[in-house]
Amino acid sequence: MKDIKVLVATHKKYKMPSDKLYLPIHVGRENKEYLGYQGDNEGENISDKNLKYSELTGLYWAWKNLKADYIGLVHYRRYFSLAKRLPKNPEEKIKNVLTLEQADKILENVDIILPKKRKYYIESLYSHYKHTLHIEPLDETRKIIEEKYPKYIEEMDKLYKRTSSHMFNMFIMKKEILNNYCEWLFDILFELEKRIDVSKYDSFHARFFGRISELLLDVWINTNGLKYEEVRVIDIENVNWIKKGWSFINAKFIGKKYEKSF
Repeated sequence: MKDIKVLVATHKKYKMPSDKLYLPIHVGRENKEYLGYQGDNEGENISDKNLKYSELTGLYWAWKNLKADYIGLVHYRRYFSLAKRLPKNPEEKIKNVLTLEQADKILENVDIILPKKRKYYIESLYSHYKHTLHIEPLDETRKIIEEKYPKYIEEMDKLYKRTSSHMFNMFIMKKEILNNYCEWLFDILFELEKRIDVSKYDSFHARFFGRISELLLDVWINTNGLKYEEVRVIDIENVNWIKKGWSFINAKFIGKKYEKSF
């Protein structure tokens, strides 16, 4: 059996999977009460950046401190699953998440496990970002990539036309691949932090580092030609799709940007 650890990013106490694949991690743990989980503030860390970087502070901790052959990231309310049918009760639903045995089998043939692509249908990834969030940080990210990592600019520019992507900052990948990815990703984000005045955004929109990283994952994977397999994503709690859909439509057609996560 491969040595695989998947971080479950959380900021609060929550029911966690019992399978030994998972390692709950308290993101933004610095100066917060102990929840009984591994904190992202031990060893080399950026825990104090959590309000801007969201779950990426957990990823950074794993990159710098966690020893495993494969490392992954999911969220306390969102997991990979091979289940075809799911119960509606969150307490039962969490029993259907991807297991160590299942992950081990998938990774026999691929470098990375990714979520199934999210499709936007009526607009591109770039236009969706522009309608729902402030576009300046994403535009500045393109400039940074053009300056520092020009071989990635072709894939970066595909955001203007592509209508689907592997979202949610969810994946499981070989540690050596993760090392390369994180070195690239955090170099870009730390440079972005120098160039954008985060204080001009409210707390919701200031978390653009995590949102931009969602788009950058495919830029990096596609440029490097890495082999992956897509796995279904399940939400442990029920999603209000009507409310989410209306917010999507209002953002596109009347310019009302998102004000909170769904």
